[in-house]
Order: sequence, then structure tokens, then C-alpha cells
Amino acid sequence: MANPKTSAAIAEDLSWPEVFQLGKKYMKIPFALLCVEIFYWFITQPSDTLVPIQMSEAWIWNELTNLIYGEGTATLTAHNGWMTQVNLYNSNFPGKLDTVALYVSDECAGVHEMIFISTLIMMTEGVPQKLKIRSVVVMCTIVYVLNIVRLVAFYPIAASDCHLDPNNPVCLTGMWNFHEAIYKWGFLLLLVMMWLVWFRYVGGSSKVLKSKKNNENWKISIRSNWGTKHFLVMGFVAMMICYGIFSITTNEIAMDAKETLDFCSFSKLSTGSCIEAQNTWDNAIDTSWSLSAIGVVIGALTVFKFEKKNLDGKWPSEIQEEE
Repeated sequence: MANPKTSAAIAEDLSWPEVFQLGKKYMKIPFALLCVEIFYWFITQPSDTLVPIQMSEAWIWNELTNLIYGEGTATLTAHNGWMTQVNLYNSNFPGKLDTVALYVSDECAGVHEMIFISTLIMMTEGVPQKLKIRSVVVMCTIVYVLNIVRLVAFYPIAASDCHLDPNNPVCLTGMWNFHEAIYKWGFLLLLVMMWLVWFRYVGGSSKVLKSKKNNENWKISIRSNWGTKHFLVMGFVAMMICYGIFSITTNEIAMDAKETLDFCSFSKLSTGSCIEAQNTWDNAIDTSWSLSAIGVVIGALTVFKFEKKNLDGKWPSEIQEEE
């Protein structure tokens, strides 16, 4: 237990500017995670925006299912023109074809989790940047493998439940509950535990972090010097995003398709009308999403700047402030 007098002395030694700087240091992690959530929501508005990863996971899922549970238990087919759908087969599954059609969407490809853990690692101060990059590669690989394991686990759960209650759609409830539990909070807890273990591994004490802090050779910081050209660029970016939003909200066909998609997502339906609504929505927002994406990239390059230490070990922004 800490000594009350020692804690009080430490508190008295901290001035309000130091308290503000300390709070800003820790608050930037949840702020970065919030920005990541907005970015992920943005890139997944059109369906199948992460097709290379989706296709690779669907192919591995199909091959492992056939290898582990027997040939013919899964087949790889197309969904919205991409080979991302896996049909699981068992004689006890409900329906005339004894199959359960599932597909790897952009939201369940594991990219959300990869971005989350990468942000936690990259925002951890004091850790050498080369170690951060290596850690991100390793963590993303682990998340990719764990997501494959999650997908492969669908078949034994559904087959076991439907063996006890064959040809009844209710027997698939266990598989859906497993998917919902992992998707909503299971992965989040796992990622936080992974980060805590990594933080402990790299030596997460304040003394170790402080000793490693000056080893950073590059950083991304917010632009401090703004000129007329920067404000003009940001104004142009705002116009592009506003036009993209306006072109969608005034499109009645697109908004009707969005309402249908929301209903299908809430009801967990995958009917022909749901697929048609998804295609209509994707086509409608194609131009708007492209304009917004270009605007966000230009805006980010304007607001943030990449800095590298010079030969004297100083940041260019610090030299400009001194001058």
C-alpha cells in the first residue's frame, strides 16, 4: 500500500500544466480509438470494401472445414460477385438442401479488430517504433488466425445442435449466439488482454517507458503552422464531403434501399430483396463515397504532417518554434 504522505507530496509537486499534459497524454488513446471507429464505419459503408481479405478468409475457411470435418461439408461460392460465401452441408441442417449459407462480410473479416489493436500499440508512448511495427504485424497475424478459428467453429456447433434437433431452424440458434457473443464483446476482451500482455512484455513501467521515449526517430503530429493554402484546401475538402452527403440524402431510391438494408440487418435476413437493396445502395453511394474518401485523405495530409529527426536529433517543428 502506498504511503499517504508520499502520494500527497507527489500530488503537490505536480503543477496544473503538468496535470494537463499528463491527462492529454492518456486521453489521446481513447480519442485515437474514436477516430479509428469513425474511419472503420466510413470504409465499410459500401459492401465488400475489403474483398482481398474476405476472399482469403473464405477460401481458408472452406478448405479447413473440408479437411477437418470431411470432404463435402463446405463449398465455396460467390456472393455479390465475389468468392466470399461458404455453404455448410449436413444432412441434419434445416431446409431442402441441408445447407447453411454464410459469407465473410467486410465487417466480420477481422479488420476492425486489427485496426483496434494496432491503434493501441502505436499510441503506447515510450516503446521503440521498430518494436511497435513488428508488434503490429504479429498481433494482426494473431487476429487473422483467431478469426479463421472462429469461422471454422461454426460447423461443429451447428452440426452438434442439429444432430439433437434435426431439420429444425431453431437448431442453428447456438451458432448464431456464438457468433454474436464473439462479435460483440468476445473479441474486445481478447484484444485488451493481448495488449496488456504485450505492454507487460515490452516493460510497461513508467521508468522503462521514460528511458525509451527519446529513441523515436519519426512521428506524426498535427500541423501547427497554418497558411492560406492550407485553409483553402480544407475548405475544398469540406465542399467535397458536403456534396457527397447531399447527393445521397436527396436520392430517394438510395434512402429506400438503406431502410431495407437496416431492416434486413436487424432481422438477420439474407433474402433476394436484401441483396438487391445492398446492390442499389452500393451503386448509389459509389460516387459519394469516392469523393468523401478523396476528401478525407487530402484533409488528413493537410492536418497531419510526418516528421523525422535531423542529424542533430531535433524535430523540425521544435526548431521552427525556437526560431
